[in-house]
Amino acid sequence: MSASLAPEHGGRLDDAVREWGIPRHHWLDLSTGINPRHWPVPDIPADVWQRLPEDNDGLSAIIRRWCEAPAEAHCLPVAGSQAAIQALPGLEAPCRVGIPVPGYREHGYWWQRAGHTLVPIEPDRLRGGDPWLGDLDALVWINPNNPTGLSLPVERLLGWHCRLRARGGFLVVDEAFVDRSPGSSIAPYAGVPGLVVLRSLGKFFGLAGIRAGAVLGDEGTVSALAERLGPWAMSGPARFIMKHALEDRGWQQIAARELAEASNRLHRLLAGQGLGESTGTALFRYLPHPDAARIHKALARRGILVRHFEKPPALRFGLPGSEPEWQRLTDALAECH
Repeated sequence: MSASLAPEHGGRLDDAVREWGIPRHHWLDLSTGINPRHWPVPDIPADVWQRLPEDNDGLSAIIRRWCEAPAEAHCLPVAGSQAAIQALPGLEAPCRVGIPVPGYREHGYWWQRAGHTLVPIEPDRLRGGDPWLGDLDALVWINPNNPTGLSLPVERLLGWHCRLRARGGFLVVDEAFVDRSPGSSIAPYAGVPGLVVLRSLGKFFGLAGIRAGAVLGDEGTVSALAERLGPWAMSGPARFIMKHALEDRGWQQIAARELAEASNRLHRLLAGQGLGESTGTALFRYLPHPDAARIHKALARRGILVRHFEKPPALRFGLPGSEPEWQRLTDALAECH
């Protein structure tokens, strides 16, 4: 498994503008799996901009309540879960690390850069009793998976953690796309050695630009990560916005309902256009299709940007944010397929 090349991501709209010659404001960007109706950011007081961030602002406690993590779970707010993805591999001696394939490629890229040996865990290996786990020193899991949307029961992840920990290993769980349904997150079990949980504000709240996330784990791991990242790992304005967004439970309840409805609508739209069944989360749909490359280009020629994956051939669609955008996608799919 190779991770030598820096991974590409959705949201590369400027590249699409140059490649297709379509002005930026004419694009419908569905290449990222974030809430198209973001949490309404309030005015930020002037002193937040003028003062250095302070760790004792109560944000860690708010994050623990949001994640339903226990009091013994140590919490480190970070500049998006990406900051932790890059730094965590450097805390461990080189070992054999399992990585889901397909999956968010930044994980494999940074673990390999830190000298670890990557072991790809493909979907067909998840059937049965997981004998492959015995060959690993550590496992990085994405739950639900990005881009496929595969979500495994927390009980299974806890079993993996128990087996790994019994021989000194560890489990990292990336929950950037986890939903709010009870029992979907492993965060309530954080705080024990050998378990690290990554959370993100950018996806559900539609605030990818502020770079806000959190790491939950045991004291030793979180302290080592904090030392590696140094002071002020997250900006003051980002901390301010994260605190208020996480405490806005009313908005979260409405958003969760609207996103679930929109994801189901997108699933029906793709199937209704003869493209087949999709998987995914409340924030995106993943569509395996042998003709994915052609469909991706056909949509791009019409100013609609989606993610294209080569192995296996597939597309990932984010959610339109308005009725005109839904209609535009519907018309484009009818024309190109």
